[in-house]
Amino acid sequence: MFRRRKLHLPEAESGRSYVLLATEGRPITNAAIARAADLAKASGARVHVLAIARVHGVGFGLPAPGLYPNKQELKALRETVEAAITALERRGLEADGHIFGTRKATKRILGEAERLGCEAIVMAADPPRSRFVGDFAWTQEPQRVQRRARIPVHLVTD
Repeated sequence: MFRRRKLHLPEAESGRSYVLLATEGRPITNAAIARAADLAKASGARVHVLAIARVHGVGFGLPAPGLYPNKQELKALRETVEAAITALERRGLEADGHIFGTRKATKRILGEAERLGCEAIVMAADPPRSRFVGDFAWTQEPQRVQRRARIPVHLVTD
């Protein structure tokens, strides 16, 4: 049975550190969950799960409803976040999470990491491509996060 869990936006707490487990829409793998759990246990941090719902843009300079994530996409992301939180709690960690809709996933992920004072970011990723090809592919978002981040970014490839 599907258990409803309230996803909330945590406030940065002084003296409290976070590990950010982020996804730009791809499923969060067990290997990424394990890596985030290992980092959090080593430093006594909480894990925050962030999923990005991709907004595809605007039409004629105005937001168009067809360009926003639909109900099925949001439901799939919600289930992904809830599954990751449940897996982390089974490992004995404190975890929470939420979903953001944005066109600029890299900027939003780095902004959340900075806002929460995260000590590391963990993301599932595809094997890297050349920078030129990667800049045109949405699947290379984790590599863009890694290039722009000021904190360690752990990319987990399966």
